[in-house]
Amino acid sequence: MPIVFTWTIRVYYEDTDAGGIVFYANYLKFFERARTEWLRALGIGQHALLAQHGAMFVVSHASIDYHAPAKLDDIITLTLSIEKLGRASVRFVQRASNGATLLASARVKVGCVERASLKPRSLPDAVAAKMRAG
Repeated sequence: MPIVFTWTIRVYYEDTDAGGIVFYANYLKFFERARTEWLRALGIGQHALLAQHGAMFVVSHASIDYHAPAKLDDIITLTLSIEKLGRASVRFVQRASNGATLLASARVKVGCVERASLKPRSLPDAVAAKMRAG
């Protein structure tokens, strides 16, 4: 699925470590925000997903590579695309860049689970259709 979603953020002081660069774990937060904003752009509210379908998303796997540092006040462009849309999960490719410089890249697998049991469940049809459409 070649559709790419883009979200831009600024690096704040709280995002940096003692060396003045973005703390490595914060890229996972940035990628989470990008996925949340992507869902919003598709018209998928996570509260509505829970209330209407009893479903929620959980990260089941993440692998990340760090390529270059980001610093205070940098503007970071976050991108995501779907690598694979399964029946009960979505695998994303995500990137963080500062201009032409790739900062971090990740593969993140998110599963759809039933709220009450936390067991895997199929993506609601309407949600999967919106994801396919982009």
